[in-house]
Amino acid sequence: MTLFDAVLLDRDGTLIKDVPYNGDPEKVRPMPGARAALDRLRAAGLRLGVVTNQSGRARGLFTAADLGAVHARVDALLGPFDTWQVCPHQEGDGCRCRKPAPGLVDAAARALDTDPTRCAVIGDIGRDMVAAAAAGAAGILVPTPVTRAEEVDAAPAVAVDLADAVDQVLRRQALAGAQPAADGSAPAQRADGRPGTVLVVRSDSAGDVLITGPAIRAVATGADRVVLLGGPRGRAAARLLPGVHEVIEWPLPWIDPSPAPVQAETMRALIARLAAVDADQALIFTSFHQSPLPLALLLRMAGVPWVGAISDDYPGSLLDLRHRVPVGIPEVERALSLATAAGFGLPAGDEPTLRLAADMLPSRPPVDLPAGYVVVHPGASVPARACPPRRCADIVAALARAGHPVVVTGGPDERELTAQVAAAGGVDLGGRTSLAELAVVLAHAGCVVVGNTGPAHLAAAVGTPVVSLFAPTVPFGQWAPYRTPLVRVGDAGAACRHSRATVCPVPGHPCLTGVDPAEVVAAVQLLTTGAGAAAVEGVR
Repeated sequence: MTLFDAVLLDRDGTLIKDVPYNGDPEKVRPMPGARAALDRLRAAGLRLGVVTNQSGRARGLFTAADLGAVHARVDALLGPFDTWQVCPHQEGDGCRCRKPAPGLVDAAARALDTDPTRCAVIGDIGRDMVAAAAAGAAGILVPTPVTRAEEVDAAPAVAVDLADAVDQVLRRQALAGAQPAADGSAPAQRADGRPGTVLVVRSDSAGDVLITGPAIRAVATGADRVVLLGGPRGRAAARLLPGVHEVIEWPLPWIDPSPAPVQAETMRALIARLAAVDADQALIFTSFHQSPLPLALLLRMAGVPWVGAISDDYPGSLLDLRHRVPVGIPEVERALSLATAAGFGLPAGDEPTLRLAADMLPSRPPVDLPAGYVVVHPGASVPARACPPRRCADIVAALARAGHPVVVTGGPDERELTAQVAAAGGVDLGGRTSLAELAVVLAHAGCVVVGNTGPAHLAAAVGTPVVSLFAPTVPFGQWAPYRTPLVRVGDAGAACRHSRATVCPVPGHPCLTGVDPAEVVAAVQLLTTGAGAAAVEGVR
């Protein structure tokens, strides 16, 4: 599988030294190591494009011919680019191309006959990263002395220089297309080359199950039957995944956030249930901070002949395939790389996007909803990731004032929360939808405003843009909604950053309490029209 077709690069400060409003080709100076880094991308078969704001054209500081001469000089020094996409407008012109709007990224992808989700964007300031995310592309920030600290904090990935950014692109590309293990750890197969039954494990919440979906589809492509072992919190999501033939619900006390005591009788019952699956192979999918080894031991005791997992800890004889993944890889790609290492790959034409089984979804929302609505989902499975109710109500009110019909969603245990938030001007659907019905509500929305929780990934699975109220307790680059247009809001540099806290450790929950509702309105405008981005915080 090929993850990226193209790499799109900002011009000034990324490819060449930043000379303000430069119309003189003699002033073009490449960034250190730029030509060698770009040649590595070309050698890997990746097409290259430039996406650049050049408001000096609108200001009359240089002519179109001058700009063409500068770009010809860049081509001469750094090698030819496959497309140049230039915004000549000034701030406030209302165009859809000036970064942080996604127009240049969209245009470059079209010119290269690909999709923005198959592009990586490398730039040096926050507006480059916002434009990439709003188009659904992968962003890598290469800071310079002018890059602000908050822009670095908010970036999905950060590189020390252009060469390091290229390393990151090629590392992810290689991981996605890795060959099955050739060291004897690959499982034995039947005469027809297919395993009969594969047990896949993802015992976690709905969002975690959804982001494992591409890996499970890959397994299903190469197996006759896929059985998914999951916990109670992920049951509904597991039943919506394509390729799953059976779901076994069983809470695992080393995974669940509120675990029951480990009891010998319960473990014996689990071993018996695993043995009854009669699996030929098992793949244990975990988050980067979880261990697969307790379950691997039980699978051995259940007689499963081959077990694979990602494990930094020494597994002894518990694993036949001990797969390792670099830090910082998006969780979707991390899981898919395990399936690939075990010999399973997505079929041609199946992108590693999140997907749901269409036959498991209703044809329409459960109630009539206003046209062009925006969903606000205020709840979260982990308290530290939930935007405070009062702030969510302020967001609903601001969206309503801006002319956006608002629908507020939540689970059965969130009715009081959704009623409070919807009272500010939204339709309250709290507790009125199953997960499948919620997916349809999200699919018909223009945009979803949601924290880092299951419905964010559900929105990605149905292709709806996301305004991500992302608390920085876990890395954004690993857990952001995958391959869907999004804008991140919230304080990315808050004191809880990367703490993995489930309850906010900072008084007042400042990372989300401080979200400006006007910023959310601007983000919705950016995602639904491609314009109106000037008010998005942290971009310039």
